[in-house]
Amino acid sequence: MFSDVIGRGGKFLLDTIVGVLSRYKVNPNIITFTGVLISFWAAWEFGYGQFWRGGLVVILAGLFDMLDGGVARLSRTETAFGAFYDSVIDRYSDVIILQGLMVYYARERMLGYVVLVGIVFMGAVLTSYARARAESLIPTCKVGFMERPERIVLLIIGALSNRMEAVLWVLAVLGNWTVINRIYYTWKELPKPNSLKKEPESNFF
Repeated sequence: MFSDVIGRGGKFLLDTIVGVLSRYKVNPNIITFTGVLISFWAAWEFGYGQFWRGGLVVILAGLFDMLDGGVARLSRTETAFGAFYDSVIDRYSDVIILQGLMVYYARERMLGYVVLVGIVFMGAVLTSYARARAESLIPTCKVGFMERPERIVLLIIGALSNRMEAVLWVLAVLGNWTVINRIYYTWKELPKPNSLKKEPESNFF
């Protein structure tokens, strides 16, 4: 019951903001770009070990990530380029935030966690790339359970609970497992090459 009230309240607030931005004809691409600028702010906080503040800023960046699509739909300004632009900017946001964490662990001389963030980095980039590449060969490739929304939520939880190291281990394992899962799924879905057939021998009578 209480969670339903929170959900309805959040949706009402989000719809209200979308309505205001649409009324003032704010370009959705500007909202998308603002989101990536806020990601730089989050990375700055993470880089200096301010995980609590960084987590709150990531929530703010996520809000902008939700607003751009809603404004585009309500104002009927959805375009193929807008969807492409939003996807690319999301990748930038992921990389920027993770670089903030990498800077922090480098400053603290925690080399093992610098490497771990790098592994998370690989999973984050290759998860979307594997899907895009697979879907150029097969109709869809949505398998796996660690996409961007889950990754952002886990980073927020890690930042606000001061359990970032544990979250990074989860992201490193599950993120790259999702990539491996998509590779296997694509291999399974692609038609297998036919074995070479011998040409029938000619019979002369």
